[in-house]
Amino acid sequence: MVKKKLLEIDGAYGEGGGQILRNAVAFSVLTNKPIRVTNIRNNRPNPGIKAQHYIAIRSISDIFNAEVKGLEIGSNELIFKPDKIKPGVYKFDVGTAGSITLVFQAIILACTDAKEQVTISLCGGTDVKSSPSWDYFENIYIPLIKKIGVTVIPQLITRGYYPRGGGEATITINPYEKLNPLKLSNNEEFTQIEGNINISNLADNIAARIKHTIIKNLLKNNFNASISVDKKTSLSPGVEATLWARSKNTILGSAVIGEKIMSSEELGKSVAMNLLKEIQSGATLDVHAFDQILHFMVLAKKNGKSICRISKLSNHASTSMWLAKKFFDIDFKITQSEDNILVDIF
Repeated sequence: MVKKKLLEIDGAYGEGGGQILRNAVAFSVLTNKPIRVTNIRNNRPNPGIKAQHYIAIRSISDIFNAEVKGLEIGSNELIFKPDKIKPGVYKFDVGTAGSITLVFQAIILACTDAKEQVTISLCGGTDVKSSPSWDYFENIYIPLIKKIGVTVIPQLITRGYYPRGGGEATITINPYEKLNPLKLSNNEEFTQIEGNINISNLADNIAARIKHTIIKNLLKNNFNASISVDKKTSLSPGVEATLWARSKNTILGSAVIGEKIMSSEELGKSVAMNLLKEIQSGATLDVHAFDQILHFMVLAKKNGKSICRISKLSNHASTSMWLAKKFFDIDFKITQSEDNILVDIF
């Protein structure tokens, strides 16, 4: 049996975060290319593998019978050699408030070619800083990848916030028939905005003030909004707001997690203005959605090119493009206009 040469990935490239590791492992599975990732998260204050990265890699390695070396907390190098998928039901625990949604996204990408149903339950943080909120994951990310052809059924069981986590959720990934390119180059009309404020172990008036501020800022810009409040009890107090605007063909989103230094009014204004900026720019994917579904647009290339408009190109997205070109015969055309950026994936 001929040994396959390891594809070398520099984990410090670009923004140098955990996304390189998670996505490289998923691409390794999809292409059956063994990889070595070095300098893992070298651009971060606490470099190396953290709990959420550990669980993402461990879960994918379990599902795909992978041979893995260097999978330890704090490790800055990983070798990953995938094998065939074992469909079934899995359960993993991040063990901290590490992001459940980031782990789910890595697993979903890795399982894109699964020929049988895969169900995964995770415990950890559902609404934590520097990651998609659960409501963003459920109402923006999942519907967008469904347009491409990837069907995921989400179920939130318990919210989990920093620092104790304790959240729990389950996803079921169904086999796909065909991946469809996204054709989102034309201007879209957004008329109605929806959203949810989730809050735990905090005073009721906090959610009311956030909701009032959101609605006030949207009305100033001639948008009506339907905002719900999800009040629960969890291990740690927390609050987060997510908004989304639908058009005929796409969804734009915005999410902001509450912090001690942020007033309710600041949170409400921030989440509303972020979404308004995306709409006013003429974007057809918001800056975070583009980064998160770019990988599926790459996979859909065999059925045609994808095209979309974004308000700006993030460091995350630039790094994802660099990584995708390591694994696939793919290229990107970036065209800057006055209000937005047109991205062709071909």
